Amino acid sequence: MSTDLIVNEIFHSIQGESVEAGRPCVFVRLTACDLRCRWCDTEYAFTEGKRRSLDDVMAEIDSYDCGLVEVTGGEPLLQAAVHPLIARLLDAGHEVMLETGGHRDITGVDPRVRRIVDLKAPGSGEVTRNRLENLTDLRATDNVKVVIADREDFDWALAVLAEHDVEARCPILFSPVHGELEPAELARWMLESGTTARLQLQLHKLLWPAAKRGV
Repeated sequence: MSTDLIVNEIFHSIQGESVEAGRPCVFVRLTACDLRCRWCDTEYAFTEGKRRSLDDVMAEIDSYDCGLVEVTGGEPLLQAAVHPLIARLLDAGHEVMLETGGHRDITGVDPRVRRIVDLKAPGSGEVTRNRLENLTDLRATDNVKVVIADREDFDWALAVLAEHDVEARCPILFSPVHGELEPAELARWMLESGTTARLQLQLHKLLWPAAKRGV
């Protein structure tokens, strides 16, 4: 099996999402996604990318001298070579995060990885693509992320998360659609509902609002 990867970009930035928000992090963004979420802000990763060897990718990651690495996309689990990459990173002593759209099987991901699993609410346009079986494989080190566009999304998320007892499994992150739902409104719903989920703002968009990629 080839260990080459189609890579959209590798960059050093601040972790803007997840329970690790605020930490310096190297991001490896892989090319291709089989979802088309209405609010997607990385459409450039659908097709843009370059084939690179695993050694080449590792060398660029190591050049940043940063212990935290996030593998993202696109949808990183579309490329089989993501697993050798993750293994190399972990064996080299990196702390590794994997962000996935939640529609691909996560059970084969190295158990040492912190998995950031999206749950697609109705407002995304991709609610039928959720692989709800993933919610039963979650560990305490994982995160579930739900991007919320409106009250319908919020109520739907609460119901699905409760049905699968996700609050007892791992941290839950609610993120408002940037520029569409006011964060304070989502915060109010959360306080009224009694959820233990965390409000998540996209820190990188607050720090670099004009940037379109590489943040």
